[in-house]
Amino acid sequence: MTDLASPLPDVRSGAPNLLPVKLALALGIAALADWLFWNQRIGLSMALFAVALLAGSYLANFRIASRRRSLTAAAVLLIALVPAVEELNGLSSLFVIAGIVVSAALLTNPDFSRLSDGARACRDLFLIGPFRLVGDVARTTDIGAISTGLTLWFVPLIFGGIFVFLFASANPLIEKWVRLLDIREWTASINLARTLFWILVLSMAWPFLHVRWRGRKARTPALPSPMSDNPEPPANFLTLFGTGTILRSLILFNALFAFQTVLDLVFLWGNAKLPSGISYADYAHRGAYPLIVTALLSAGFVLAAMRPGGAAERSKIIRPLVYLWLGQNVMLVISSMLRLSRYVEIYMLTGWRIAALVWMLLVTIGLVLIVMRIILGQSGGWLVRMNLISLTATLYVCALINFDAIIAEYNVSHSKEATGRGVNLDDYYLVSLGPQALPALDRARLLPMVHVGDCGRNRLLSIQAADMASWRAWGFRSWRLQRYLDARQDKPPSAS
Repeated sequence: MTDLASPLPDVRSGAPNLLPVKLALALGIAALADWLFWNQRIGLSMALFAVALLAGSYLANFRIASRRRSLTAAAVLLIALVPAVEELNGLSSLFVIAGIVVSAALLTNPDFSRLSDGARACRDLFLIGPFRLVGDVARTTDIGAISTGLTLWFVPLIFGGIFVFLFASANPLIEKWVRLLDIREWTASINLARTLFWILVLSMAWPFLHVRWRGRKARTPALPSPMSDNPEPPANFLTLFGTGTILRSLILFNALFAFQTVLDLVFLWGNAKLPSGISYADYAHRGAYPLIVTALLSAGFVLAAMRPGGAAERSKIIRPLVYLWLGQNVMLVISSMLRLSRYVEIYMLTGWRIAALVWMLLVTIGLVLIVMRIILGQSGGWLVRMNLISLTATLYVCALINFDAIIAEYNVSHSKEATGRGVNLDDYYLVSLGPQALPALDRARLLPMVHVGDCGRNRLLSIQAADMASWRAWGFRSWRLQRYLDARQDKPPSAS
């Protein structure tokens, strides 16, 4: 229903460019929303904002708004606002939303006549329309070169900022250098939440002002479709994810990731001396999870940018940059595994930390599979199937591993009581692992300075005895544990 070409009035020859007027109206509506809603209780203000939004839609599209439809749209909105004027609650808010959608569609879309049209209008206005603001301004503004340049750098800078934030969370060196910029002093006078509120209102109001309807019948000669000979997506997506944007993104991302990779090679792998104020433990132990989030975002970007058969995938410049970047991401995940292993060496092993290691392994496999898909020219379905196979195989292997016994054995062997360094043994956590921790618990009782009471051990023996008492609860793992207990001639405590 949404036409990705220019709006209907602007397609026809001789129509003036109303984009500045629409932008001014959008800013006015955002200012009104700020006055009505920001740090204010909402009630009648919702109805007033809906009236203002429909009025702005009429002013921005008066050339295609007939008198009869304008009156009908106004009547529909007034009827929908009655419950909100009575009392604003969840149900009356739904009427306001439905009223403004139907009214705007009646006002600006001559083909709007059926209930299904209303569902499509709601989708286009609230799900698709808010993301058109940047692309619309870039395509229709008179300063096309500047706007195109800003659009080409929009995605690289947004993702680059996210990556810098994640690297700062994971690397105390980068965090220290970022803090030297003293960004808070620059932005002390800016209310970030209020700025985001304005951006949200502008994005939501824009599709009501710069409408793009496509009726069930063609009202104007169809423009040549960019999809006919080119597998690239439509123009508004091309602007944000075209080859120019992807190339700039990959150059910036490779530079950022190379910086992080070099720091890891020098300080994490090479054990070089860190600057004063930063300990090796701080550097090695805090960054595993943010770096995994970074790798997942990178994989998502590559999947969105390197569409099968697209121009970016065929580019002889972009493909090597993608391989380099994915290689750096694999290195990033391996560094995350090393960071987590160093963390485990000091703070012991837990089930969640094993799960994190398994997840990192799956992320690494996924990144390698993305490279293989690009090299082999496979489809997205192939990538999904291969990831499902790797996930299933990994989970199957994990199902055969006795993680409780491994965790218990590792924690006892690497405790401060056993090695003289690290942290003290947490016997409560050992008991919480269940009966499979009994062999490690028995080893812990032999260590000096370890005082493991009989209460927890007897409880585990009781659980094990109950499991072995019924064939329905029998398991090969429990049977192996029972053989160990029988060899020690352990008797479960008698039931009272």
